[in-house]
Amino acid sequence: MNKQLQVTRTALGAGKWFPGSMAPLQLAIAEYLGNAYIPEVKNPVIAVIAPHAGYVYSGPTAAYTYKTIHENSLLHGAPDTVVVLGFSHRDQIPGVALMDGEAFSTPLGTTPLDKDSANVLLKADARIKFDYRPHMGEHSLENQIPFIQKVLPAAALVLAMIGPRDLDLLNSLAAALTKLAAKKKILVVASSDMLHDPSYEWVRKTDQATLRKVVGMDIQGIMHDWDYSHQIFCGIGPVITAMSYAQRQGCKKATLLRYRNSGDDFPESRGEWVVGYGAVAFTT
Repeated sequence: MNKQLQVTRTALGAGKWFPGSMAPLQLAIAEYLGNAYIPEVKNPVIAVIAPHAGYVYSGPTAAYTYKTIHENSLLHGAPDTVVVLGFSHRDQIPGVALMDGEAFSTPLGTTPLDKDSANVLLKADARIKFDYRPHMGEHSLENQIPFIQKVLPAAALVLAMIGPRDLDLLNSLAAALTKLAAKKKILVVASSDMLHDPSYEWVRKTDQATLRKVVGMDIQGIMHDWDYSHQIFCGIGPVITAMSYAQRQGCKKATLLRYRNSGDDFPESRGEWVVGYGAVAFTT
């Protein structure tokens, strides 16, 4: 009898967006986590926002998200599955593309893909489908996984690439995540950087206003402020989905863990290209 083909997907951006071998990657993540001085988050964390640029730029901010997840899991138990919501920087996706296969591999090891959980999402809406093609080499999802492997080593993954900024689709996905959360303990990770602009002052001012709306759970305000020429979140679909899911789970106010932009750590980028990074936790 032939065995079913086992497909392990690989982080194609390893060595580009983050170190491509185990020891340097472990060292980098450990350093970022060690330097993250997080605020106290007592209630269970159900969703987060984490940036996804190259680790040298956004890794220190992402570490605030993941250190909060780690410490919160010690208080309330670790999730069974982490659902990572990303988007494609290259392609237009008509709906939501779920990564197929049995596992995902980075230099830190191999993590199982949770097919049963993916199927719960799949059945919720015809626009949610298995499709690996948009995932190939897309860093918005890949860059989250080594951090997840470090702080939640036993968790499985669902990797979802969101296409259009369609509120009906995003609400449908959030409702499906709510159904999944009734079956098992999950964590939703929205992968997104913030404003990109040459002006350091404009990025900082805009991002601060955006984060006030995030903390206040003002989904409509965020949707109103966003357009293609003013992308206050590049991953607007993941962010709105995570916020909608968190609201359904009873979140009234989010916690800002950290804000930083590339102009803070690399002043030479000011006037050329500055990118904002925010770390946020949503709790019940």
